[in-house]
Amino acid sequence: MTRIDQLSPLLEFDEVEPDEDCICGGCRARRRARLHAAPVHEGGHAAARSLRRRAAVLMAAVGTAIGGGTAVAVAAATAPAPGPAPGDGSSTTQTPQNPQGEVSGLYGDDAPDQRAFAPPVTRAQIIQRAQTWVDQKVPYSMGRYWSDGYRQDCSGFVSMAWGLGSSQTTWTLPNFAERIAKADLQPGDVLIYNNPANPQAGSHVIVFGGWTDATRTRYLAYEQTSPGAKKQPTPYAYWSNSGSYVPYRYLGLSGSSNDGAPTTGFPGADKFGPGANNTYVTKLGQMLVQRGGARFYAEGPGPQWGEADRKATEAFQLAQGWRGAEADGIPGKDTWDFLLNGKGRTIDAGTPLPPPVQPGTGAPPTFPGADKFGPGADNDHVRQLGEQLVRKGYGGAYTTGPGPQWSESDQRNVQAFQQAQGWSGADADGYPGPETWLRLFS
Repeated sequence: MTRIDQLSPLLEFDEVEPDEDCICGGCRARRRARLHAAPVHEGGHAAARSLRRRAAVLMAAVGTAIGGGTAVAVAAATAPAPGPAPGDGSSTTQTPQNPQGEVSGLYGDDAPDQRAFAPPVTRAQIIQRAQTWVDQKVPYSMGRYWSDGYRQDCSGFVSMAWGLGSSQTTWTLPNFAERIAKADLQPGDVLIYNNPANPQAGSHVIVFGGWTDATRTRYLAYEQTSPGAKKQPTPYAYWSNSGSYVPYRYLGLSGSSNDGAPTTGFPGADKFGPGANNTYVTKLGQMLVQRGGARFYAEGPGPQWGEADRKATEAFQLAQGWRGAEADGIPGKDTWDFLLNGKGRTIDAGTPLPPPVQPGTGAPPTFPGADKFGPGADNDHVRQLGEQLVRKGYGGAYTTGPGPQWSESDQRNVQAFQQAQGWSGADADGYPGPETWLRLFS
C-alpha cells in the first residue's frame, strides 16, 4: 500500500497566501474566496489555482492510499467543474458573466444564522445605498469585501442596499422577499435571474430604479457587474435572458405604498405648502431626512406642513444648484423625482453650495415650468429656449425658426444639449427641466 508520506515530492506547491494556520476572519474569507474563484484562464487568481490543486492532489493521495487506485484518476474525479465559457466579446453590461460568492457574513466572516431576518428599510434608503456604490465606482469582485462589509458582487450589492447583516446569493435573496408582478414594480424592488445550469456564474440580480418611459419597456437599473457598480437605462427585464427575470419586493420594506403616500408619480404642488396636512407631506419629510435634511426637524416628519419641511426642501433644491423660483422650498415634479429616485446631491453642510446669483450679473431667467414645452405648446418661452440653443451651438436641427410653436426640432436640439452634459435615458428626453434650463442659460 502506498503511504501518503511517500508522495511528498508530489505535494510541493508555490507558497499560498493567506497562511493556512491563521484563524482570523479576514484570512478565512480570503481562503474561502480563492477556493471558489474562477480558474486562472478565466481571470482567476493563481493562489486559487494552487489551493484547488492542493485539494485535488491530497484527495488523490488519500484515494490511492485507501483504495489502491491511481492518483491521476482520483484527481480527475475531484477536480472542480469548469466555469462558464468566455463571452462572445459583447459588452458585459448586456451579458453578465460574473460569478458570485457563497453566503457569507460581513467582511467575509462566518455567516450568521441564515433564517430570513429582514431589517426595516425604506425605498429611498435602498436607492440611496445603491447610488453610493455607483458614486464610489465600487469594482466588481466575488472574493473581496467593500469598506461597508459587503461582498462586491451582484448579490452582495443587493444585500447592502437592503441592509442585510450578511452577503447573500441570488438563490437566497428570495428568502428575504416576496414575488410580485411587473405591474407592481417600484423603486427599491429587484429583478432576479437564477440559472439552473450554472447557479454560481450564470445568475444575476438588479435593483429596479423606476420606469424611464410611459410604455414600461425601459427602466433605470442599479447593478453590480464587471467592471463595477453602474446605473443606466435598461430594457425590461434585461439585456439577456429577459423572460427569466422575476420581480421581488423586500419583506422589510417600510414607508411603502401602504402608508397612503405615492412611491412613484408626483402628487401635485397643491399637496404641499401652508395648510397642507396629508401623507404626502410625511413622505416628503422622510425622503428629505434620508438625503441629509434631518437637522431641520426637531420632531417628525409628520403630515402637517411646517417651516421645517420648507427649509429642508429649500436646502435640497439649493444643493442641486437651483435658484429663484426653483428653490422656493415647495417641491415640484423634479424635486420629487430627485428625492424618490436618489438623484442629485444630498444636503451636506460640509459641501460648499454654488454661490447665489447676484442681481445685475446676468442672472438666468426663471424656469417657466415644464408645461410650457412639448407638443401643442405655443408661447414665447419656446422661442426663448430655441434662441438660446442656437447661441450655445445646439441649433442644428432647425431648418426654420426658432419660433414660439414647439416642434420636433426643438426636442432634438434640447436632447443634443442634454446629452452633451453626459445625461442619458429620461434625463436626456429632449424636454427642458430646471437643471437643463439653468445650464443652458448660465
